[in-house]
Amino acid sequence: MSTVNVMNTKNENVGQVELNDDVFGLEVKEYILHDVVKMQRAARRSGNACTKTRVEVRGGGAKPWRQKGTGRARAGTRNSPIWRGGGVTFGPKPRDYSFKLNKKVKKQAVAMAMSARLQEENLIVLDDFGMDAVKTKDFVGVMKALDIENGLIVIDGDVENLKLSSRNVVGFKVLPSEGLNVYDILLHKKLVLVKPVIETLEKRLMA
Repeated sequence: MSTVNVMNTKNENVGQVELNDDVFGLEVKEYILHDVVKMQRAARRSGNACTKTRVEVRGGGAKPWRQKGTGRARAGTRNSPIWRGGGVTFGPKPRDYSFKLNKKVKKQAVAMAMSARLQEENLIVLDDFGMDAVKTKDFVGVMKALDIENGLIVIDGDVENLKLSSRNVVGFKVLPSEGLNVYDILLHKKLVLVKPVIETLEKRLMA
């Protein structure tokens, strides 16, 4: 078990919490993190690029000129891929780029990413981070107090006010615990966990 200090929003130490080594003490294997990030990025690709083949290009019904006697190369249609305005050979078509990975691997990768942040001393545990109203100034004040310039904040329960307060601040993202993923952990330098989230994540990743 690793022990981490619990801070409040004024950056004062208000206690300690134990982190399960089966989730926060794993050996970080870069190839697993790479595979999961690749999977996430592939799933986000729109895949809607589309070109027309020679069959789909409008026109081309009549032969451009007679077969022989003109001195020009023979041509059967204006839709040929070698003509300007013709079809495209082997061009992109709408497709799904996503691929699947084993559930166990995805869980392990999230735990490894959190373990990496803990080993780098870039994991912060807060006792509470609720916001009664949408106030960007208050959010920025807390981040300055905690000395965080780029961070991912993970919270249980209602995250709407916190999300709206942080949306215009560059370098920050707020997620509910069920949305925690490898790509966002690695994208942000600091990982901020609100204390109740720890138990939720340990149950989810050890199941």
